[in-house]
Amino acid sequence: MFPLPRSAHPPAWHLRDRTFNWGERTYLMGILNVTPDSFSDGGQFNQLDRALAQARHLATAVDILDIGGQSTRPNAQEISVTEELDRVIPVIEAVRVELSMPISVDTTRAVVVEAAIAAGADVVNDISGGTYDAALLATVSRLGVPLILMHRRGTPSTMQQMTDYTNLIGEISQFLAQQVGAAIAAGIPASHLMIDPGIGFAKTVDQNLELLQNLPVFQALGCPLLVGTSRKSFIGHLLNQPDPQQRVWGTAATCCAAIAGGADILRVHDGVEIQDVCRVADALWRRPLQDKK
Repeated sequence: MFPLPRSAHPPAWHLRDRTFNWGERTYLMGILNVTPDSFSDGGQFNQLDRALAQARHLATAVDILDIGGQSTRPNAQEISVTEELDRVIPVIEAVRVELSMPISVDTTRAVVVEAAIAAGADVVNDISGGTYDAALLATVSRLGVPLILMHRRGTPSTMQQMTDYTNLIGEISQFLAQQVGAAIAAGIPASHLMIDPGIGFAKTVDQNLELLQNLPVFQALGCPLLVGTSRKSFIGHLLNQPDPQQRVWGTAATCCAAIAGGADILRVHDGVEIQDVCRVADALWRRPLQDKK
């Protein structure tokens, strides 16, 4: 498994104080869950001072912060729009005052998108791929910000019962292509779109491994590729490790696989550790052949 040659890398993203030149190196998205119930770090950063401290820590290693207030772990309960806003907006505002780095908001709701961008976020990360809220694509188009479209089936309470696929890679590719088309039809430039195959969302352990082994297929869609494996349960299954925070080495292995498969950005909890992984993996798989001689 190696990256398929692209006729051209997707256009660069220019966000705040940095440029994302896709294909040049692997970029890192640092996860900042401001929730009481996320699978790995629920309750650790749902106070403003703790969230800001974690943002500072992640900022030493990652390229963009992803702030979310709705847990998406299996069987997570959906919170109200008001509660989601109360969780994420103060954190985005506080981070924006202190840090110049780009921020993405992890949400499926247009109302939250609107408020988050006004508070200082730069990118929308929608795990529903634009399917949960009919107003989201139009809102993103109007605001002129980039959008990450992820594949999933069902909701956190139903997704693990929706893992029957006739053709896993083909069906995920078809969904992402369809949603890229819907986003473009809504007025979002193709150059503002990123795709995520949704590892861990309505996929079994074996299906997650199959996805990692076939990531180059998704380059055909012409968008930057985000992969999020960090601390997920399939890694815990392989390691017989029930504690998500003890899955860093397993996560590192999946990150190497993702980089070999052409991922442009990795969404991670452990920014400092995975930054080292990226440096070595990039030297192996991204450096031009002539530089290796």
